Amino acid sequence: MTRPSAAPGTTGPGAPDRFGTGPSATSDQPAQGPVPASAADAGALGGPAAPVSEGSAKHRASATDDHRFEQVLESLRKHIRDLEFAEGLPGAEEGRTLQADVLAQLSDYVLPRVRRADIPLLIAVAGSTGAGKSTLVNSLVGEQVTTTGVRRPTTNSPVLACNPADVDWFSEASFIPSLPRVRQQGLAMPGKDGMLVLAATEAMPPGVALLDTPDVDSAVAAHHEFAAKFLDAADLWMFVTTSTRYADARVWDFLQVARDRDTSLAVVLSRVPRRGRRQLLDHFGAMLEANGLGTAARFAIPETDQIRGERFTSNVADHIRGYLADVAGEADQRDRVTRRTFIGVIDSFRSRVPELARRVEAQIETGRTLATAVDDSYATARHRVETSLGDGSLLRGSLLARWQEVAAGGELTRSLRPRGKRVRRGRRAEQAERSPRVVALERAVRDALEALVISACERASDEIGQKWREVPGGGDLAAKALDQPGTGLLAQQIRQEVAEWQRGVAEMTTASGATKRSVARFVTFDHDIVALVLIIDLLGYERSHSGGGAHAAAPSGPSPQRLLKGLFGAQSLRSIGASARDDLRQRVLGLLNRERVPFDNALASAGIPSEDSAVQLYQATYNLEITR
Repeated sequence: MTRPSAAPGTTGPGAPDRFGTGPSATSDQPAQGPVPASAADAGALGGPAAPVSEGSAKHRASATDDHRFEQVLESLRKHIRDLEFAEGLPGAEEGRTLQADVLAQLSDYVLPRVRRADIPLLIAVAGSTGAGKSTLVNSLVGEQVTTTGVRRPTTNSPVLACNPADVDWFSEASFIPSLPRVRQQGLAMPGKDGMLVLAATEAMPPGVALLDTPDVDSAVAAHHEFAAKFLDAADLWMFVTTSTRYADARVWDFLQVARDRDTSLAVVLSRVPRRGRRQLLDHFGAMLEANGLGTAARFAIPETDQIRGERFTSNVADHIRGYLADVAGEADQRDRVTRRTFIGVIDSFRSRVPELARRVEAQIETGRTLATAVDDSYATARHRVETSLGDGSLLRGSLLARWQEVAAGGELTRSLRPRGKRVRRGRRAEQAERSPRVVALERAVRDALEALVISACERASDEIGQKWREVPGGGDLAAKALDQPGTGLLAQQIRQEVAEWQRGVAEMTTASGATKRSVARFVTFDHDIVALVLIIDLLGYERSHSGGGAHAAAPSGPSPQRLLKGLFGAQSLRSIGASARDDLRQRVLGLLNRERVPFDNALASAGIPSEDSAVQLYQATYNLEITR
């Protein structure tokens, strides 16, 4: 294939007009060209490509040889891939976007170029809706490989044109493996939405590929992400916009990404009208300069109707074709393009990875805040319960009334008798049937303890819900945690624990250590009733009836502690009391721990990053810096 002549009026870099234009430029304002080589050497993209010399692949070859560098990149990718973000919490959306962005560029661009030096040069043609990207791609290739017109802005099927010798590289095994693709057969046709179309053609030189990407300002948001994925995998961006849309914010969003990453960039302003051309080009050029893109290669395509078969019929695009031919065919120019983009991406990790780490830290800090709210609320609940169990505050209301009935009713004295003395049959039957007043007292003890624990748990739950809802995104987690069975299940668990505790206290009064050296050696008694007496003492009876405090009441009947000391002696009573208190404390603590489980589970399942994940990212960035 012969190389076309240079576009009329083109000159070398450094001319006042930085835009290279086609043959439709006005005669009084000759077009200027940014082509690095002389105009006479400008060639077609379809011309023969010069072999890539060892020097042109120096940065990739040396990186491939440096196994340590590849290991560091792999480690960085693993740390980024393993990150989790809690949905809805601060930093989640931005963190996932950064994570996907850096991970895709590591996987689809950096690591492939570190491992192999013979990867085809990928030129991504991106830009605005209706800018003529597809027409330009067809013209640069020299045949129709992609469709144009109204269908393209509404489809998400990019087309990649390459030489048949390179098509295997762009298969699922090597190029963006997660992306489905289809090989084009015959006439160019759009693929299904979200599918890459591979167009193998002899018109493309080996080692170079052109990619027609989705519109960056498409009405479909997913197209923006799709376009960004391909741009992240490209060596050179050719950005195409129109004379009426070049000031759009979406255009500059993409151009500023290229600036920030120091990506090799060429910009094409299409549909430039003859009238006012100079002012328009000057304004666009000034915007490029102001946005730090003054070194980008620049081209202009005039407003023209010279289109047939979905490509330009004249040499409208020859100046662009010549530029790309030089980029693809000259070893030094190709090396400058690929080296600049590669190094720019690696340099960008200095800021992008720490920014990702800061998003991780924001989530970790939020997780700490939420977890602290749980710990503090249940620590307060535990303190409230432990205080109420010993200060006599439970001995009021129904429980105090039931105790006074038992103390005044004679059940305590009737339960005691000298050992060896026979008891009348009627009295044994009365004891076996259990006094209703004793049964009522047992129920009052269970009710008081149940109300105490439920109140503490509900208060802790309310406090946590309030604190979580104050954290952005914490309301959803609170709703998830609070979507659990009501207090009926907790009440059932409390009654079971209290009943077992009461039986345990009764068993303690029968232990040989309790009776071996006490009055109980000579007296038999109803252990369940004595256990109730001990429980009343443990709940702070003496405190509630001394000092005239808030819970003070006139004592009725014998003092529980005096009766217990008479039965067991002071030392045995202290031992039994300490064991009983510890058993009750552990049972209540177990209930509180079970009640906090939904909050702990909500945090565990939220996907909040681990405490060391941000540190690992910073360390991986440091390792990359010292090994690059």
